[in-house]
Amino acid sequence: MADHSVDAPAEPHERFHFTKKYVGVTTNDEFMTIDDWANDAHLGHGSDLLLQIDIEGFECEVFLSASDALMRRFRIIVAECHWLDQLWNRPFFGLARRAFDKILQTHACVHIHPNNSGGALTKDGLEVPRTMEFTFLRTDRIAHRSFQCTFPHPLDCDNTVQATLPLPTCWYGSP
Repeated sequence: MADHSVDAPAEPHERFHFTKKYVGVTTNDEFMTIDDWANDAHLGHGSDLLLQIDIEGFECEVFLSASDALMRRFRIIVAECHWLDQLWNRPFFGLARRAFDKILQTHACVHIHPNNSGGALTKDGLEVPRTMEFTFLRTDRIAHRSFQCTFPHPLDCDNTVQATLPLPTCWYGSP
């Protein structure tokens, strides 16, 4: 775990490794790269990792700065992606596209959940939730591909008490 805004995890555990820094694209007193973080945590070089990342809009930059070797170690990636309503902004679209392209070189998206805290933007007939949670599974772990077309999934739950934000049909469809 890493977070510069708190002093320790909310709940301690002997297997938790906590660093009081933000994960970013450089290493200094306040930030560290994701590769530096993994190396400093002494996670073992051959082990699979699970990454859960929610860094308030800087996910794309972190994925782009991550080494290919580290990306291949993540068996599962759970990422909350922010500012998706900016996909019509050409620079943001380019950044997001490169980040998703990089993830999809080794992983497949197995679940998408719109975060209902920020609503959605509809433009040019496309509805985009402002924040969504994506789960990716490394492709060597996928034995059979099937596609869900009924949302919300029974395991989905809202992030806030605000109205449920269903996954727009443009985000899934026929395989």
